[in-house]
Amino acid sequence: MTNPKLEVLTPSNCQVIFIDQQPQMAFGVQSIDRQTLKNNTVGLAKAAKIFSIPTIITTVETESFSGHTYPELLAVFPEAPILERTSMNSWDDQKVRDALKKNGRNKVIVSGLWTEVCNTTFALSAMHDAGYEIYMVADASGGTSQAAHDYSMQRMIQAGVVPVTWQQVLLEWQRDWKNRDTYDAVMTLVKEHSGAYGMGVDYAYTMVHKAPERVTHGPTLEPVAAKI
Repeated sequence: MTNPKLEVLTPSNCQVIFIDQQPQMAFGVQSIDRQTLKNNTVGLAKAAKIFSIPTIITTVETESFSGHTYPELLAVFPEAPILERTSMNSWDDQKVRDALKKNGRNKVIVSGLWTEVCNTTFALSAMHDAGYEIYMVADASGGTSQAAHDYSMQRMIQAGVVPVTWQQVLLEWQRDWKNRDTYDAVMTLVKEHSGAYGMGVDYAYTMVHKAPERVTHGPTLEPVAAKI
């Protein structure tokens, strides 16, 4: 394959890194509603968990400035080590480089704060120094202004970074609704984190297929999933 970016994301060809998803960093975000940012970030984390994607969590200056990683994110990966650093660029930290190398997957999906600093420097450095393919989750990342986020995304795209959204990644991993091992978990995740899409799933379960209103998990419905 001459262009590896033509290969779709699969559960076996990529890894995920969460960079500085910490409250003080989120306080400065102005490019996306902060609750939406957290929703999307935790949704991406749950998706990675469902598909057993190797996942790295890295933080910066936790005690002195940034605060602890969102508890909702930590709850998804309770055993994952937290890679604490001082550099704004995660790539500068040997622990992070070692963790990426250990996972052995060249496609790296990135969710982080802020887009214009920690995301951009990591992406450019990882591509330049080690040839990683970077997939930047635009709606699970945020900048200190809309312009900061947008121009940073443009800069990275010009350098070869692939822009994605968290739900795009989820559905690319699922790929086919006949993949039964992950179907129910994906439907539950969609209902919890996917907004209008999740509401549509709930509607289809209860109104079209007459599932009980109060059940936590709907029945397995291939035809419904195939349409929404």
